[in-house]
Amino acid sequence: MPDADIAPARPGLSRPMAFAAVAAVLGASAWLGRRNAPDPSHPGIRRWYKRLDKPAYTPPDAAFGAVWPVLETGLGIGGYRLLRQPATDGRNIAVGLWLLNTAMIGGWTELFFRRKALGASAAASAAMIATGTGYVAAAGRVDRPAAALAVPFVAWLGFATLLAERIRERNGA
Repeated sequence: MPDADIAPARPGLSRPMAFAAVAAVLGASAWLGRRNAPDPSHPGIRRWYKRLDKPAYTPPDAAFGAVWPVLETGLGIGGYRLLRQPATDGRNIAVGLWLLNTAMIGGWTELFFRRKALGASAAASAAMIATGTGYVAAAGRVDRPAAALAVPFVAWLGFATLLAERIRERNGA
């Protein structure tokens, strides 16, 4: 006889609903990131970013444009896979951490580029390593491929945190 205290897991989202949820979340994060991008459509942000004293290992601007779509694709596929899983406590924790990390991506661009808050952006980047690592661990208990798809994101965050901290140090913030 089943344990009466344990509620059955609700089914995961349908394919269209999971896709729509991922598209909405990543779309909002991308919109915020694009709003703050140091590209020709934002000349003030671009001038400020170009004037910063950056370490020699700073990738060229084009590298950022190439890396982030790959990282966000991995996060998107992982989020989709998780949303399709039955709605258990473990799945919900993993989804919550996924949502937090995708929100923090856009939030970081707001801090660094728009507000020019170099110290806060370095701290936020470091916090993203912790929440990203937590996401990988939580997702790994629910869907190992979803977790594996986020490992490059966490690795990039390690590099990005080092870079953000060096930029902060070199620019007296």
